[in-house]
Amino acid sequence: MSKKEQPIIVGLDIGTTKVVAIAGRKNEFGKVEILGSGRADSAGVSHGVVMNIEQCIRSIEQAIENCILSAPNLEIKEVYVGIAGQHIKSLQTRGDRVRGNVDSEIGKEDIELLVRDQYKTYIPAGDQIIDIIPQDFTVDSIPNVVDPIGMSGVKIGANFHIITGDRNAIRNIKRCVDKSKLMTRDLVLQPLASAAAVMNDEDLEAGVAIVDIGGGTTDMAVFYDGMLKHTAVIPYAGVNITNDIRNGLGVLRAQAEQMKVQFGTALADEANGNAYITIPGLRGLPPKEISVKNLAHIIQARMQEILEYVVYHLKQIDLDKRLYGGIILTGGGAQLKHITQLTEFVTGMGARIGYPNEHLAGGHNDNLMNPMYSTCIGLILRGYHDFENGRMRFTGEGGNFMHIQAEAEKVAVAEEEAEDDMQLEKEVTESEEQLERYKQKARNRNENVKRLFDGLKGKFMKIFEDVEDEEIG
Repeated sequence: MSKKEQPIIVGLDIGTTKVVAIAGRKNEFGKVEILGSGRADSAGVSHGVVMNIEQCIRSIEQAIENCILSAPNLEIKEVYVGIAGQHIKSLQTRGDRVRGNVDSEIGKEDIELLVRDQYKTYIPAGDQIIDIIPQDFTVDSIPNVVDPIGMSGVKIGANFHIITGDRNAIRNIKRCVDKSKLMTRDLVLQPLASAAAVMNDEDLEAGVAIVDIGGGTTDMAVFYDGMLKHTAVIPYAGVNITNDIRNGLGVLRAQAEQMKVQFGTALADEANGNAYITIPGLRGLPPKEISVKNLAHIIQARMQEILEYVVYHLKQIDLDKRLYGGIILTGGGAQLKHITQLTEFVTGMGARIGYPNEHLAGGHNDNLMNPMYSTCIGLILRGYHDFENGRMRFTGEGGNFMHIQAEAEKVAVAEEEAEDDMQLEKEVTESEEQLERYKQKARNRNENVKRLFDGLKGKFMKIFEDVEDEEIG
């Protein structure tokens, strides 16, 4: 498939501390090229839940505007939106279906019917199903089938991971996007989007836990045996660390955030005991000196609590000792110094930082190689997954697009004008040369006429000259 045939997918990550919009398109090698990106400070969102519609709309509009400023030819109409929050829950179900036409092989339609049946699953009142993810299939008496398409069988069944959320919280997110004059193509659980951006096939096979430490929530997705086994949303993250620093050290929120980013470390043992941070005093009060060691103790206490929740969830599904790929940390909180060492200490598993470069083409902005953009880039990959599986209409039918044609026309017009200018210049040059030839001919003609008249004048003068009298002999 050529580059022009690929749709432009825009991911929109509405977080507690930031709103990010990134537009991308796959190239001929299957890698995502980033076309534009924009970021804005988030307002009106707390722990992944919209608390103020108007403020959230302004943040979304600012992020989209910044994205378009980075790529002026881009037009954004629809987005894939990440969703998280304390209201997100998950459950496991089992579904079976007896096929009508047993002579034909199992196709996509059979899988879709099986998935559709799961929407009848009982969920608490006020909740809504966000996503249904098949895990392993059974065909008749054959268990653990990864992909049953093409097989023959009478009865097909599967285990499903169903993700649900509060209906009103989901409605509020969609309302914010709608009022920003955008269409929500799909809502995607943030840890699944982050996992798509930072994981590869080897991680999927070995078994990993993706831990996305965001601003308002820490999102978790666990993969084992090549499939999704568990998702969870932990209601503690970067904002809680900032609040702990603010309350523990008696500073302003902005100062607490700056100290966390600039001087914070997740391991108190690694902090310099002799280093101090000087904070300006308020309204004439003397400056305050804060120990870097004390700051590290506060950060470590909260980070340790978050990681203990991660261990708790892994024990719930009996995978705390079987994830050979360890833990992949991503999100803005993964930028804390010594976070991998603390993770390994608390969980007893290997840990690394997950950067969203697994599926990106070269030549992109290096600033995007930051764990905080994992969710947004993962949303683009989810869009392409839908497109390649026939669940998304082709671009050009109201989707996002670049004004490439208009640019091409401008170039063509400029080239045509340049050709016209060259032709005109050539004609002018030829006319000047022709005029010069005419002038030369005129000058030559004038010289000839002058010589002719001079000759005639001589003859006429001779006629009127006085003739001397001749002597008569």
